[in-house]
Amino acid sequence: EIFCPPAEAARIWRSLLAAGESAGLRPAGLGARNTLRLECKMALYGNDIDETTNPLEAGLSWVVRFDKADFIGRSALLAVKEAGLSRKLVGFEMTDKAIARDHWQVINEADEQVGYVTSGSPSPTLGKNLGLAYVPTASSALGSTLRLRDPERGRVGNAVVVKTPFYKRAR
Repeated sequence: EIFCPPAEAARIWRSLLAAGESAGLRPAGLGARNTLRLECKMALYGNDIDETTNPLEAGLSWVVRFDKADFIGRSALLAVKEAGLSRKLVGFEMTDKAIARDHWQVINEADEQVGYVTSGSPSPTLGKNLGLAYVPTASSALGSTLRLRDPERGRVGNAVVVKTPFYKRAR
């Protein structure tokens, strides 16, 4: 993101595009950014994490240091850790042609909602339809099958829990 006086925005934009042209720089929008961050499993606030989630269930326990000084929420997170997680954020790959989108429902055999998709998109890099969803811990193991329902159309798609990040750049 670039912060500048509005009157300078077009000039700066053209200058940046010109400076990067020889390196193949091309503009990309929020859709491209969203797909790239999903492929790398970079959590987006408001989608994958928010005030109703905690870092342990979101797979972000690496940012929590219980062995360090006290912090706001430490006792609450310790209680969650001790009790065990009831849900987890998992990566999934569609096993049919459906493209799961944000807010699709994860449903059980009785067609009851047990979780929800936080992010879903086709992956141009991998040629697959991918997504992230909060599911009951019992359904979070790699290889677990998921049924996902579009709440607006009622269409059901099938998916399997896979390892994340979906894409990892070679070093």
